[in-house]
Amino acid sequence: MAKRDGDGGEGGGGAVAAAAELKEKLRGLVKMIVESDDYTVQTADDAIATLSALKLLKKNKTRENRTASFSDKFDPPTEFRCPISTQLMTDPVILSTGQTYDRPFIQRWLNEEGHRTCPQTQQVLSHSILIPNFLVREMITKWCKDRGIEMPKPVRDVDEAVTKADRHRLNSLLHKLSLSLSDQKEAAKELRLLTKRIATFRTLFGESGVIARLLSPLSPGRTCADPDLHEDLITTVLNLSINDDNKKVLGEDPAVISLLIDALKSGTIQTRSNAAAAFFSISALDSNKHIIGKSGAIKHLIDLLDDGHPLAVKDAASAIFNICVMHENKGIAVQEGAVRVIMKKIKDNIIVDELLAILALLSTHPKAVEEMGDLGPVPFLLGNIRETTSERSKENCVAMLYTICYNDRTKWKEIREDERVNGTLSKLAQCGTSRAKRKASGILERVNRFFSLTHTA
Repeated sequence: MAKRDGDGGEGGGGAVAAAAELKEKLRGLVKMIVESDDYTVQTADDAIATLSALKLLKKNKTRENRTASFSDKFDPPTEFRCPISTQLMTDPVILSTGQTYDRPFIQRWLNEEGHRTCPQTQQVLSHSILIPNFLVREMITKWCKDRGIEMPKPVRDVDEAVTKADRHRLNSLLHKLSLSLSDQKEAAKELRLLTKRIATFRTLFGESGVIARLLSPLSPGRTCADPDLHEDLITTVLNLSINDDNKKVLGEDPAVISLLIDALKSGTIQTRSNAAAAFFSISALDSNKHIIGKSGAIKHLIDLLDDGHPLAVKDAASAIFNICVMHENKGIAVQEGAVRVIMKKIKDNIIVDELLAILALLSTHPKAVEEMGDLGPVPFLLGNIRETTSERSKENCVAMLYTICYNDRTKWKEIREDERVNGTLSKLAQCGTSRAKRKASGILERVNRFFSLTHTA
């Protein structure tokens, strides 16, 4: 069948003519550069752009003798597509490696942390200057004109524009999670980095079934065979939880909660820490606080706090505080031994201010006050008032002391003795914050009145 003009028949001759023209131009540019010592930077840039255009034509040579189909006519050739977005380039630029990309997409790549390489060749870039590729742009413009296609407008909001490309990238990585262990590790590592750096990439995980595919290498109730894979997947969940919409999706997925609990129990210290941080992030929603409280996660967060590893205690403490803002979870935390663990850590001088805040939060629950009463709270709290420089911590200590003294008169003698020796509450009543002054004065008034009456009697 004869080839028609405008279809496959034009492609072969047109490409040959274009190549000949480019070669002639390149020959002149190279001669100018080689034979002259004062050639301009623009001349070198033109030579690079011309050589890049020749390379693109060479790649397209196999298309010369093919009959053009509908898709040939309207789908951009590979060399006209940005390797990152896979879409028709509107502002093609050349990297120092000679590769051509659409400007907004390669610019985002370069802006991302640690990216100083070419995405295609992985070569380290000698510089990050982007040179406009006018020849490729002209070729794209002509291709569009010949087919009656309107040239796309330059991309402005790259984050929205890459959604299609990111979705393809995500599906490819999720597929690798179903393959060999080496494939799983490679995919998990990349997912961890992508969800850390690209906000729009995190939004894709809110779609049905994506989370399940992400966590498919992990089995609930079982220790992951590879610690690195385990850590990368749990850290990816942490990264995803930054997105507000994902918090609800993650919190309402029993498999996610179960796997985070497994990570708290049996992961490496970094994995356990990241699981605790994920619980902290997810528990920002009140509905998730309820779910987490019922799941049994609080016990394992307290165990992690009790272990005392420097990497983990802050994440565990933050999660416990957030979850126990909901009153019903305070009772669970107390029942699981939170008061004893926290007081022990404070005595060991570990993140004192943060743990005092949790203890103050728990002290609004009657069971917490009762348990504190059995652990020598008066000298403990008075000592912290004297030692801490944090006004907030002093407030927390005196507020707990006020609650304890209100519920247990047997502690009043210890307060009176401390006043005789140290005058802790008297000093606080004079120099503390307004809240601390009120609480300290209230305790002293009650204690002094009691012993005054007792002495008179």
